[in-house]
Amino acid sequence: MRAVIHQAYGPPDAVLSVQTVASPEPKDDEVLVRVRAASMHPDVWHVIVGYPFVLRLMGNGLSKPTRRIPGTDLSGVVEAVGRNVTRLKAGDEVFGESAKFGWLNGGAYAEFAAVSQDYLALKPKNITFEQAAAVPTAGMIALQNLGGARRPPRRNVLVNGAGGCMGPIAVQIAKADGAHVTAVDCAEKLPMLQSLGADHVIDYRKEDYLRSGERYDFILDVVAIRSPREYKHALSPAGTYIPIGHAHYDNRRRRILGDMPYFVGLLMRTMLDPQKRKDFNMLKKPEAMAIFRELLESGRLTPIVGKTFSLDEVAAALQWMREGHTPGRAIITP
Repeated sequence: MRAVIHQAYGPPDAVLSVQTVASPEPKDDEVLVRVRAASMHPDVWHVIVGYPFVLRLMGNGLSKPTRRIPGTDLSGVVEAVGRNVTRLKAGDEVFGESAKFGWLNGGAYAEFAAVSQDYLALKPKNITFEQAAAVPTAGMIALQNLGGARRPPRRNVLVNGAGGCMGPIAVQIAKADGAHVTAVDCAEKLPMLQSLGADHVIDYRKEDYLRSGERYDFILDVVAIRSPREYKHALSPAGTYIPIGHAHYDNRRRRILGDMPYFVGLLMRTMLDPQKRKDFNMLKKPEAMAIFRELLESGRLTPIVGKTFSLDEVAAALQWMREGHTPGRAIITP
C-alpha cells in the first residue's frame, strides 16, 4: 500500500515521504480499514515536528518516530476483522480514531489502517467520508470540555477561536443543547459560523468581545492567549471559563514543555474543588463516538471540509492548516 512515512522529527516537507509498504495486519480486536479520508489537526503537526519535546514521552519515540505513519482521524470501509471483533464486519462504513490519543502517529495517512473496534463507529449515511473524518479528535476535545455526556443546560455560551479545527464542532454541540451561542474569530470565518447556527458572531480584529458588557454562563476559549483573570467580569455569577490553548506552532519558548505546566495546573485546581471533582467525567471513545454518530445522523452536527489533499500533499496540508485563514478542515484522501 502507499503510505506517508515519518522518517525523523523536523519540518514536514523534510521528514515526510510517500512510500510503498506492507499493509498492516489487524490484531484480534482490530479491523482493517480501507481509508477513504483522514483529517488534519494541530496535534499531527506537533507529533511530526517533535515539539514540545514532552509529547515524545507519550510513546511515539524519543530520538525518532517509532510509529512511522502519521494521522489519527479517519473514515473508510472495513476490509477484514480480527477474530475477537463482534461490533463490525467487512463492508461496514466506519469513522473514528486510529490511536489512543492524538499525540501519536496512528497510521491514518495510508491506503489501509488497522484500528481497534472500540475506536470506531458506523458512519451515518447522510454525511460523506470527508466530513466523518473531520470529527473524532476535535469532537472529543469539544465534547469533553463542554461537559461530556452529562452536559449542564446553559443559556449563553461564547466560543473564542470558533472557526478552527475544534471550534465549529463546539458551536454546534452548544446549539444542539439549546444555548444562545456567540462565536468569535476572524471576519473570513464568520459566515461559516453563522451557517452553523451561531446566534451572534464577532470579528476579534474589530471588537473586544470581553468589553461588550455581555455575561456568559460558559466561555470556551480555544485560543487561550489572555489571562483567565480577564474573563471574570464577562461571566455570570455561576459561569465557567474553560481554556483549551492555541497550538502555538512555532513558539520556541514552548519547545520543551509547551502548555503542559499550565494545563496540569488547571487539572490540579479542578481536582481540588469538590464540586468540579464530582462533575469531572473523562469520556471513553465508544461513548463519545456514539454521541457524534447521533448528532451527525440527526443533522445537528455538520463538519465543514475546507480543502482536500492527496497523500503526496500532506506537508502542504499541514502548512494550509497552520495558516488558518480559510474556513473548514484539511482532509487527506488516499
